[in-house]
Amino acid sequence: MASYDVIIIGSGPGGYVCAIRCAQLGLKVACVEGRDTLGGTCLNVGCIPSKALLHASHMLHEAEHNFAAMGLMGKSPSVDWKKMMSYKEDTIGQNTKGIEFLFKKNKIDWLKGWGSIPEAGKVKVGDEVHEAKNIIIASGSEPASLPGVEVDEKTVVTSTGALELAKIPKKMVVIGAGVIGLELGSVYARLGAEVTVVEYLDAITPGMDAEVQKTFQRTLKKQGLKFIMGAAVQKTESLKTKAKVHYKLRKDDSEHVLDADVVLVATGRKPFTEGLGLDTLGVKMSARGQIEVNAHWETSVAGIYAIGDVIDGPMLAHKAEDEGMAAAEQVAGKHGHVNYSVIPGVIYTHPEVANVGMTEENLKEAGHAYKVGKFSFMGNGRAKANFAGDGFVKIIADKETDRILGAHIVGPAAGDLIHEICVAMEFGASAEDLAMTCHAHPTYSEAVREAALACGSGAIHM
Repeated sequence: MASYDVIIIGSGPGGYVCAIRCAQLGLKVACVEGRDTLGGTCLNVGCIPSKALLHASHMLHEAEHNFAAMGLMGKSPSVDWKKMMSYKEDTIGQNTKGIEFLFKKNKIDWLKGWGSIPEAGKVKVGDEVHEAKNIIIASGSEPASLPGVEVDEKTVVTSTGALELAKIPKKMVVIGAGVIGLELGSVYARLGAEVTVVEYLDAITPGMDAEVQKTFQRTLKKQGLKFIMGAAVQKTESLKTKAKVHYKLRKDDSEHVLDADVVLVATGRKPFTEGLGLDTLGVKMSARGQIEVNAHWETSVAGIYAIGDVIDGPMLAHKAEDEGMAAAEQVAGKHGHVNYSVIPGVIYTHPEVANVGMTEENLKEAGHAYKVGKFSFMGNGRAKANFAGDGFVKIIADKETDRILGAHIVGPAAGDLIHEICVAMEFGASAEDLAMTCHAHPTYSEAVREAALACGSGAIHM
């Protein structure tokens, strides 16, 4: 029986980052992982492979729609699906092997198998039981489904199945207009599929800034995605090679049926805690199946911590990473910290969508006085040159103090641009601080400065 200072269950972004940080802090560390490769959902069947397909399909879109306008003449490339899948797999392999290398470099033991916690201070993996002064649960999440929707990962698929389809479908129905559904829906739309998104609510990307929702949906429609909003899916039927999606419109209860080659179920994710033995241990859980933790990420059982998708908060890889580093600091006797008000969210479609902090709707509801600075990418020279003028940067600041409260971007490289604002918010900066900072020309980031200027006396190029 091996003994450790800390054993982490799960090697996703939260788990592997936590393991590395614990090792850096001088602790003896092991990480439990049942997959054949490290990296969890994100690296194996989530963020990384989906970004590979988003990149490849975007390159195809550029060749089909923009190359000729730039004087790049010739036939548009054809899609070799098998080769594209191979590129995706190679991308996964490079990343998962990278984590394995980091484990070896930091002397972290990989306990191969699925873990459970028979009692506090002990972790069972296979037939072996290991001792640990501290246990950190980072077991992540799994796709959630709907009643009447049976997933077979062939015709009715989750994101996992959608990343390894045998061929590009002619018709795809996406259930859910959240991040995963829109990203993968846009991949297959670019590859030639007829994509219809069915959403229960009246707006896409729930919880986002309302202006962003409208602009983003309008842009996706221009790219060929169809939307059926306010629709409650009743059931799916898997036939030999096709599927049917039955739904009711909420406004009049009318019933409708859609035919599809593939149905992607993208109705969110739920914590994955099955088999850990938390009930027997008496670990306190929420009604939504999340592990409850205190301000130090410790559960109701002393010495057992939890981070990432299994606890409350947005199910984001980078949120899990932050918590992983903070929990590592805690178990090493230091002070971990996560600023939950400055966690960005990104959708990797084209254009990208990014946000951080408060929305106008949040602030109106709270009765908080604010002002808005907005700048369109149509006024940005670099964006116009790159056929990327769709979208805008919107900065929200306190009306009295000018302190930045939030930002919302639809446009080129939004996922990178948002971090300038994250850093500003972390330092408590005002919109004027951002506006007074020299930005290189010509760059997309000038749109951020212009939005900050618009919070004051006005943008220059608008």
